[in-house]
Amino acid sequence: MRIAEELQLWTDVSFRLSRLGRIALLTAEYGSAAELHERARRLAAEQSHRPAEQFAETGLALGARRQGDLDAAEKHLRPWLDWNRRMGVHSGMALILAQLGFVAEQRGDAQQAYVLHLEGLTAARRTGDPRAVALALEGLAGAQALASRSTPAAGLLGTAAALRESVGTPLPPAERGDVARATARATEALGMDAFATAFQQGRDLDPDDHLRHLPTLPVGEAAAQ
Repeated sequence: MRIAEELQLWTDVSFRLSRLGRIALLTAEYGSAAELHERARRLAAEQSHRPAEQFAETGLALGARRQGDLDAAEKHLRPWLDWNRRMGVHSGMALILAQLGFVAEQRGDAQQAYVLHLEGLTAARRTGDPRAVALALEGLAGAQALASRSTPAAGLLGTAAALRESVGTPLPPAERGDVARATARATEALGMDAFATAFQQGRDLDPDDHLRHLPTLPVGEAAAQ
């Protein structure tokens, strides 16, 4: 970052500030993370570099969500969903939809979470990135667990874990909050043995086969939770 500053490569500085902000998020230094991401956002806006601005603002949303400020997280995310849709950027759509889906789940809205993550899964599959698909499946698992569909939730978590491991990128402990929340709900409902069985079945299932049999979440059922 210092070299980029010396060379006045301000877009590069913005991206590196955001990456430092991500590191601060991983170490739960939320004040530093917000400061770094905000500096990155301002710098990107001054350069009219929308991808860098989105990267920074997504970091602000991540920090807000981790601290429970769901309204702030959604405020940071919504404009970028529209932008990615207009630009046809599937990777950006997948990430933003996943984060909005987690916001809905944390608010207790299983149906909205399911809808957002399902759209995110469509975008993720278009990227060809197993990690993006895994994130969408983890989000769907959270929505299913919230709606007391615990066996499908466990299976989705298993499939997501297998996808991540297939490309050598298992979730690190600092990024397991959303998965841990879904896991805790499903395990509480099923018990450890039944959860482990359903999780392993999901691991063993081909992702495409799993997606063809993805359980739906009826509106009435979600609303009753």
